[in-house]
Amino acid sequence: MLVLGIESMLPSGKIPSDLLRGLLEGLPGDPSVLVGPGVGLDAAILQGASGGRIVVAADPITFATRRPARYAVQVNANDIAVMGAGPRWFLATLLFPLGTSETDVRATFADLAEACGTLGVSLVGGQSEVTAAVNHTVVAGTMLGELPADGVLNRQVSAGDEAWLIGEIAIEGTAILCREAGPRLTAAGVSADVIAAGTALLDAPGISIVAPARAAAASGAVAMMHDPTEGGVAGALVELAGASSLGIVVDLEAIPVRRETRTVCAALGIDPLGLLASGALLLAVRRGQGDSLSAALTQSRFQGRPIGRFVAGGGVVDATGAPLPLFERDELARFLEQGNQPG
Repeated sequence: MLVLGIESMLPSGKIPSDLLRGLLEGLPGDPSVLVGPGVGLDAAILQGASGGRIVVAADPITFATRRPARYAVQVNANDIAVMGAGPRWFLATLLFPLGTSETDVRATFADLAEACGTLGVSLVGGQSEVTAAVNHTVVAGTMLGELPADGVLNRQVSAGDEAWLIGEIAIEGTAILCREAGPRLTAAGVSADVIAAGTALLDAPGISIVAPARAAAASGAVAMMHDPTEGGVAGALVELAGASSLGIVVDLEAIPVRRETRTVCAALGIDPLGLLASGALLLAVRRGQGDSLSAALTQSRFQGRPIGRFVAGGGVVDATGAPLPLFERDELARFLEQGNQPG
């Protein structure tokens, strides 16, 4: 973008959708790529030589946090799961800042091994180095999974289909804020009990949506799934609308927000709709199939609910017709960039 002859700088966070869409449109095709790159698409699907299909996803953990390896495994596994596949193999690039100790490296590898083991994933490769290019540990992961030939979600969403949400929003963002910004929250009057409960969200309910995604895909009621991450559920809904070539009318009152999330966000001036949202799962559910999905989720001990409906056109609006808030960058990134660095 040029402003008065000067190119404006992009904010931190995801590349703007319009820019990314234009870049992707210029890429050459390949007949073995069944689902390629696109805005709102979490992973690619490749045709395997033996008739099976390989699902591939890549995601980095670039924000400063104490357990980046664990986050990296889980968010990449989530991207595989929303395509209806099971995560199998993981590659990790680990970039450590100058001043990293051997103890730090061992702790990161231990987290990586534990996270892979929990999901039944094999760590099969990667790269690790200490570099002046980063000022905190960065983990960039690539996850691969397998999908049977008849297992691809058809991704055909129609006007009248429902938008569902499994889980609650901003679980990951809430946990990170409570872990990393405890002193700031305490100074704002948030109780130690709320901070402890928010911190524990990383473990329970956690940010993995692999199991509920598997249950949803098996129900036969779902056309498309999307894993909200950076940009929160608001950004994910916009991406889901774009991927379906439809609009979405959202009932904001139906979106579940935990008490800890409301309290933490209010104390820090953060909108939970735009806060890092791994741990939730968005679904496009075929019209009239909601009961089937609900039964399948209940049988697997998960909860989901409709939060909106797909409509002709584009964009995402609330029940009054007002557009959902747009977040140029995730609310966590905005909080950190304002100088509110975790203590």
